[in-house]
Amino acid sequence: MQKQYQSFADYKSDGHNWITLATGEYYPDILHDACELYKPVLVMFGQLVKTSESSIALFTQISTVSNSWMRIQLARVFRKYVSPETPVEMLKKKTQAKEICDHFGAGFRKIHEVQAAFTSRPVPDEALCAVLWEYKDRGKKGYDLTDRFFTLFRSNFPNLVIEGPERGGKDILLHNVFPDYPNTTRPVDFVIYDQERQQVLAIGLARYDSDRGGAQEDDRTGGYHNCADEILAYTDEKGLNIKVIFLNDGPGLLLGSMWDDYAKLEESWPGKIIVVTLRMVRERITYDWLCEAQE
Repeated sequence: MQKQYQSFADYKSDGHNWITLATGEYYPDILHDACELYKPVLVMFGQLVKTSESSIALFTQISTVSNSWMRIQLARVFRKYVSPETPVEMLKKKTQAKEICDHFGAGFRKIHEVQAAFTSRPVPDEALCAVLWEYKDRGKKGYDLTDRFFTLFRSNFPNLVIEGPERGGKDILLHNVFPDYPNTTRPVDFVIYDQERQQVLAIGLARYDSDRGGAQEDDRTGGYHNCADEILAYTDEKGLNIKVIFLNDGPGLLLGSMWDDYAKLEESWPGKIIVVTLRMVRERITYDWLCEAQE
């Protein structure tokens, strides 16, 4: 069997050689920049704490801040000081301020306790700035992965077309690619077309896994199985010869059962699904696989 036809499972024995590690930043080197970036956030939070008669009033004030970046950072500080049980994603949405207060307000720490806790720390607070810094580049590794994949794909296949958000930006909705696609909210990361852009050859999703385990691991691969089944059931029904590419990379692939789970995903639709890391792209994604029908 030629190497380009190896399955994802066949790479497991030396999987550490096939993953791409994203560069990181060193501690405490980040502290100067982190404190410079988040000092205005902490100053504003302190001002809001002083002028709020209750923790609910504090959150209400935060939710009215017009600058979205500042509002999100203030909400993150609020969660640390006042309501660690409140879901982060809810805090980001201005429209859910009343709902958050109704559901979680009873558990908010009392405003005088928040004031005492906040004034016990310096401004800027290096520890909190370091925590906030961790959020700053969340998603950046995934953006880097797709950016590099697009460059590599175009180098390998100059006669094919690949479209999608190369870094930030909205995902592609399959309903916009296939008007009769039944799930109008199904997002994908990229779509590959023939040279004339008349035929879709492949649909892809890309993720960088820094670390994964437990429920997160099950959610990721389970969600991918559902996505692949949905897409390929549609293409089978329509008689379309479309492949699905799962571009996954990072050390998380080496944890738990992740590698085996992705191998099973690839095997669930033989010849229709391929799972690759960035280093596998050149030898595993071939023109024949993209363009030829399976026998």
